[in-house]
Amino acid sequence: MPTSDLLHPDFETLADGEVRALQDRLWATQWDYVSERSAMYRRMLPAGIGRPVTLDGLQDLPLTDKEDLRAGQEAAYPFGDYVACAEESIVRLHRTSGTTGRALNLANSRQDCDRIATIGGRAMHASGLRPTDRVVHCLNYCMWTGGVTDHMTLEAAGATVVPFGVGNTKQLLQTIRDLKITAISCTPSYPALLEKLLRDEGGPAPRDLGLRLGLFGGEAGLDNASFRATMEETWGFGVRNANYGLSEVLSTLGSQCEATTDLHFHGSDYLFAEILDAEGNRLPIREGTVGELVCTHIEKECQPLIRYRTRDVVTVTGTGRCACGRTSWRFRVSGRTDDMFNVRGINVFPSAIRKAVSSLPALSSGHFRIRLIGPGPYDRIQLRVEAAEGLPETAWPAAAAELEKAVREQAGATASVTMIPHDTLPRTAGKTDWIERVAS
Repeated sequence: MPTSDLLHPDFETLADGEVRALQDRLWATQWDYVSERSAMYRRMLPAGIGRPVTLDGLQDLPLTDKEDLRAGQEAAYPFGDYVACAEESIVRLHRTSGTTGRALNLANSRQDCDRIATIGGRAMHASGLRPTDRVVHCLNYCMWTGGVTDHMTLEAAGATVVPFGVGNTKQLLQTIRDLKITAISCTPSYPALLEKLLRDEGGPAPRDLGLRLGLFGGEAGLDNASFRATMEETWGFGVRNANYGLSEVLSTLGSQCEATTDLHFHGSDYLFAEILDAEGNRLPIREGTVGELVCTHIEKECQPLIRYRTRDVVTVTGTGRCACGRTSWRFRVSGRTDDMFNVRGINVFPSAIRKAVSSLPALSSGHFRIRLIGPGPYDRIQLRVEAAEGLPETAWPAAAAELEKAVREQAGATASVTMIPHDTLPRTAGKTDWIERVAS
């Protein structure tokens, strides 16, 4: 692919050494700013520490996690004692969902908003969105960064954006037809809800709606080749994992390009990335490295973070120049350390179960729930799994046995599978929670 097709060719084709030199320059300024203006980091950093000469010195600094941010917010509500700018510089406030604890208030300055949109636009362009596209954005606009902030990234890619949000699915389908929408931005589980409505209403086949591109984020599962292939066949559009990020770090820092199903790390001019092993040691970013992604802002005004634990376990799949022309390193997300559960000494991620489910034609809906009773560790996984549409009940025992075998072979864990009818589990426009935790 010629570099003329890149949105930011001067940055997206930099060699590793050039990227690192840029990061070192940005970090020198950022460190002075954070250490002077962030009360949280003045409290957390070792007494008497000087400025790291390079980013290698980060290894001497403590890690930050979401509990630190919650404590900082309680100490100085509503923005936390990790705010480093004057309050009058704050132009936008988002809030996390709070699904894993107390919600966080996320503040951004004008400069923060501009940088986030620029990098997000880079990611969307890499996934194939172009100025000729009309994209309907179907994420929640109610304070969540997936709404307004991701809307701005779509605009930064040059596309015409229809700010639809969630709900009123019938109107969405009509809007797609009326406005000749070419792309949709949503969670990967949302198309299943649209498919069901089209079936129930006797509407056209999904692929007849004319969409050419699906831009997805907010959930795991798109690394699964079977899941992607089913969606591509049903909808007739290109499936892109276009929106990997964390609200408190950078809403879109990774996306899939048109040449690979791996994610490009697009934010190296805003973040410094580390990959740490289970003991907290920094690992080299090279093909095959597996560990937790940790991010440091090197250009952030409102709520800058140092060595923030994403809790995402990633595998580096490539470095150097990609076939698309970009030189950013590539990765896959294996799962989250806080979603991981232990079955007889084996660490299991929901994404591994989803991969096993999606690999079986008899379970082609791909919908399931993991039932965990008590705090663990567990002897086996309790699974409720939907049968494929039209699969007779007489075939359910064989399908359950096949899935139990697939989970054992692919995830290394023992499962007990209960089959349930197609369309039993709810379809949502937002994130799907694959785990049901039950007190013992």
